[in-house]
Amino acid sequence: MEAFSSVLPITSIVLIASVFLVPMSTGTILTFLVGAALLVVGMGFFTMGADMAMMPMGEGIGIQLTKTSNIFIALLVSFVMGMGITIAEPDLQVLARQVPSIENSALVFTVACGVGFFLVVAVLRIFLRIRLSAMLFVFYLIAFVLVIFTPSKFIPIAFDSGGVTTGPITVPFILAMGIGVAAIRTDRNSQDDSFGLVSLCSVGPILAVLLLGIIFSPEGADAEAHHVPLVATSRDVMEIFAIEFPHYAEEILQAMGAILAFFVIFQFVSRRYKRHRLVRIAVGFFYTFIGLVVFLTGVNVGFIPVGQFLGFELASSSLKWILIPLGMLFGYFIVKAEPAVVVLNKQVEEISSGAIPQSVMQRGLSIGMSAALGISMLRILLEIPLMWILIPGYIAALTLTFFVPKIFTGIAFDSGGVCTGPMTSTFLLPLAMGTAQGSGLSLMENAFGIVATIAMAPLIVIQLLGLIYRSKLKISDMEGREEVKALAKEKDAGVIIEYLWEAS
Repeated sequence: MEAFSSVLPITSIVLIASVFLVPMSTGTILTFLVGAALLVVGMGFFTMGADMAMMPMGEGIGIQLTKTSNIFIALLVSFVMGMGITIAEPDLQVLARQVPSIENSALVFTVACGVGFFLVVAVLRIFLRIRLSAMLFVFYLIAFVLVIFTPSKFIPIAFDSGGVTTGPITVPFILAMGIGVAAIRTDRNSQDDSFGLVSLCSVGPILAVLLLGIIFSPEGADAEAHHVPLVATSRDVMEIFAIEFPHYAEEILQAMGAILAFFVIFQFVSRRYKRHRLVRIAVGFFYTFIGLVVFLTGVNVGFIPVGQFLGFELASSSLKWILIPLGMLFGYFIVKAEPAVVVLNKQVEEISSGAIPQSVMQRGLSIGMSAALGISMLRILLEIPLMWILIPGYIAALTLTFFVPKIFTGIAFDSGGVCTGPMTSTFLLPLAMGTAQGSGLSLMENAFGIVATIAMAPLIVIQLLGLIYRSKLKISDMEGREEVKALAKEKDAGVIIEYLWEAS
């Protein structure tokens, strides 16, 4: 039901647009609807699998890392796991296929190294109790300096790679690993430091791909457009999905095989999990596998072509400016269909003991995504350089880190990576590509960058929620003190003790 309620709004918007804005053939609509149905089923299985397997694995490995006396082994395990889960990330594979100027394997390996290295940095930060905002400030400053020396066509790809690496496989594992490492600490800031691993792991690919662009100076051809499949009957629709299904099954099997192999070695060495827990994790792995295969088949076959077709038709018509409010509408609802967002929201509510409800997090992320999509459509239509958007945005986000509670900084920067999952790379990026293509613009310089803009918006919105949360705490604290003073004037010690007990 969660998956269905998440996918229904975005499906309804596309169907309404197909009637009033961009007429689509019956075959195209049927393909889209089948893709939406597979998306619901896949998301449901994936969410169960993440709860049963990925999160317990991540938390267990995080706790076990802190028990080893050899810090080098702990960091080596972090690096290997960072690389493994990144290579397994389906979003990265989708992005790599759309960048013709460099080999897929080279781009994937570069990004994986960036994530692995920065997962090591993130674990060290928790051990050494370094302030997250200071590290983010330094690393993003380095990134914007490297931009000066990177070919312009490669800059959007670099910033997009930071968003797509933190998707449905990576996020549950890294979030749980952060909680596991921080749980060993007994100081009062340990919960605050449990978030922030995803945000640092998002910086790694940006720096790595920028360096790759500087070293190899890839120019190459522009990105290729996707085409709506030609289908005449319902059997044709089923054949399209049936042909693609084994391909994605093989891809996910290879990707998850690396994680499974590592987990088997980890269990053999540590003997951490008992038999009943291992059975549960095995079932969770199966659910995750089924969920991702069904999800990616539905999204790639049914959503990518329709997204690009919609963007192209509107951008090449007299109604192109309607892409801005339409993009904002897509942004508001599409974040609810991201599998990793559900995982993040649940963990935030749990770690904050209900102080930050899932509904508040969801609303904040939806508002941030809506603003980001509106800005992205405006940027493409007006040919605004990406750095004109990212530099002021990150200055604002990094400035806020010094004024909000630490836990909100970690949550905000983790949210930036989490929002850019499979739905972003397989629907919103094609929508941007279609818009750029319909406007006669370069896809590499104009369409790419939408993931980076989306990843930036929650950084500001969630931290603004942190400011509101902080001000409410201050007001509540002041009201409580005034009430105690009033009771003290009555000199009724019993009433005061009863009030303080209830307040605590």
